[in-house]
Amino acid sequence: MNFPDALFPQAWAIGAFVPLFATWLWCLRGAPWRDLADSGRLNVWLGTTVLLILVWSMKAGVKPGLDMHLLGATMFTLMFGPRLAILGLSLVLAGVTLNNGLLGREGWEAYALNALALADAMRRAGVVARVQSALTINQVAEPYVRGKALRYLEEGKIVIFGAGTGNPFFTTDTAAALRGREINADLVLKATKVDGVYTADPMKDPSATRYTKLTFDEAIVNNLKVMDATALALCRDQQLRLNVFSIFKAGALKRVVCGEDEGTTVVC
Repeated sequence: MNFPDALFPQAWAIGAFVPLFATWLWCLRGAPWRDLADSGRLNVWLGTTVLLILVWSMKAGVKPGLDMHLLGATMFTLMFGPRLAILGLSLVLAGVTLNNGLLGREGWEAYALNALALADAMRRAGVVARVQSALTINQVAEPYVRGKALRYLEEGKIVIFGAGTGNPFFTTDTAAALRGREINADLVLKATKVDGVYTADPMKDPSATRYTKLTFDEAIVNNLKVMDATALALCRDQQLRLNVFSIFKAGALKRVVCGEDEGTTVVC
């Protein structure tokens, strides 16, 4: 699962960049650039930056509560001082973000923050929720174990699966289909910006009409962009029904769960 782009106002992003740019300006203006005039010192700074990109991308840990992010940032600061360290760590974060993008991972997905946020919201509402992550982040979430997930469900608890499948090149759509099959779900729900599957993009074509029901084969052959082809094929082969509805429409989820005419149902 992923947060929709429209969830956070654009003003939030702009506001977050203001102190960030101020910090960068403070670092650029006061950094001891003469320290990097020496070629050996410069090579160490650049080498440390590349090393941290590789280590942070692996999400390596030393022990619970102490991971390479904290250790690397501390080491960088002790070696070069706070200003050069902040500039170097900014390059590290940019490198890790680019690396994750090339591997087919998304930031929110890789760190499972959205799953943790959803679990916290459920706990505040009095619902018992457990987060299982496909990536190893033992400090904040359990690793995904099918047997334990099924046991939680039998106990009446909600299980939230984070971090996709944990493998590059597989989308969260595929993760939803895979986990749905593994826990013997009856239905996969896909919340989108529109209230179902249409004959064309309703944002561009006013004459587009909504399907109330269609088959997986029709969706694949007509390239209807319900979800990616891998996820569609998995749902079809495992005979797992799918319903596509709008996440922004009030009461839509409840109507889908109650079996009312909401969104588009995709069947075998």
